[in-house]
Amino acid sequence: MGMETETRDFLVRIVQTISLVMVWMLVNVYIGIYKDYAFFENHANWTNYLFYAFSIVTLVLLLVHLRRKWKI
Repeated sequence: MGMETETRDFLVRIVQTISLVMVWMLVNVYIGIYKDYAFFENHANWTNYLFYAFSIVTLVLLLVHLRRKWKI
């Protein structure tokens, strides 16, 4: 008694989506909070701008990837 292929593929796609989003969040939390690039001291530094640009670009790339993955 096995699982149908369509159901298995759907569940694998759900798990992969959750995993990708969690990895993206963990990387951004690590770089932003633990490495102090997300916080402004007295003024914005170039590392703050770089961190936020990195976060936005990778978020857009992640959303494009997930949209293509779920469009199939």
